[in-house]
Amino acid sequence: MSAMKSAYELAMERLNTSDPDSVNPLTEQQKKELYEIDQRYKAKKAERELFLNKQLEEALLKGDNEEAANISKQITNEKLRLEDEREEEKNKVRNSGN
Repeated sequence: MSAMKSAYELAMERLNTSDPDSVNPLTEQQKKELYEIDQRYKAKKAERELFLNKQLEEALLKGDNEEAANISKQITNEKLRLEDEREEEKNKVRNSGN
């Protein structure tokens, strides 16, 4: 067999290094914790969206387009911030078994 790796073999190597869970399988406890983190952040995200969407609606009703634009940006930023926090917590759980 040739010393060169096939495209399939190279792709599988990249996949294994890009997916930390495939290298170090998760325990049942870690899976449970990851699920709980997802649920907690799903609730946090929904709560913030409800609150900010109400503010957005009020700003639009008042005709305050600048405030509405600021709130829209805040909604996007909150989603990103919560997503980052969620991933940070999940990474801590994933790395706790190593």
